[in-house]
Amino acid sequence: MQDIIDKLRIDEHYYGEFGQKFLSNSNISTLFENPDKLYKPVEKTVNMLIGGYFHTMILEPDKIKNFKVIESTTRNTKAYKEMSDGELCLLQSEVDQTLLLKDVLENNNIVRDLIHGSHKDSNIEYEVPAVKEIIGNMWKGKADILNHDERLIIDIKTTSSISSFKNSARRYNYDSQAYLYKEFFGYDFLFVVVDKKNHRIKLFDCSEQFYERGREKVEKATEIYNLYYKNDNFDPKEHIDVETLN
Repeated sequence: MQDIIDKLRIDEHYYGEFGQKFLSNSNISTLFENPDKLYKPVEKTVNMLIGGYFHTMILEPDKIKNFKVIESTTRNTKAYKEMSDGELCLLQSEVDQTLLLKDVLENNNIVRDLIHGSHKDSNIEYEVPAVKEIIGNMWKGKADILNHDERLIIDIKTTSSISSFKNSARRYNYDSQAYLYKEFFGYDFLFVVVDKKNHRIKLFDCSEQFYERGREKVEKATEIYNLYYKNDNFDPKEHIDVETLN
């Protein structure tokens, strides 16, 4: 198992063909909405790019050089189109805003200690992969932060409305993420959330009901996956879902 973990530490393998041998929390939305597209490539969006840069800046700053940044007001300018060569690139203004959010987090003593530790011997790991058989299938995950001193899995999120984060957590399957990662690592899950507009910071821990809802989502996703990808007699063209309205 350790050789699999070591291989998944490399982004090329985690997000590439090797990583597709395992289910992950990011697959759950696809399984719910359009299971036929499970293994289809996902087009990177601006928000995904900025989110990746934000996490890299805090957790793996040595990889910042892998991002291409262009001095342009928008992505519609001639300069951007020429310099990007068709690749989705960051605007300097987006980098500046992301750097500001990083500073907001790291200038807060509580958050800084959660992310980087409170003393020089703090036992904290970043971008830690895991695999485990859960409900009959192999799942993978990669924790933003494992704070062994506090026995916490810490995930950093940005939001456009911190007051709506609880709704976002349900919508974007953060509940199933928390359930899966607690299964992987055995620690409780903590979200560190910063508002992109007003720079408020809020910590969200997880109730047993939150983990339970996540488990139910994983069970449902497992049923769909098994039906579509482990049942040789299944014909998706003949399949119709049925649900009762309450």
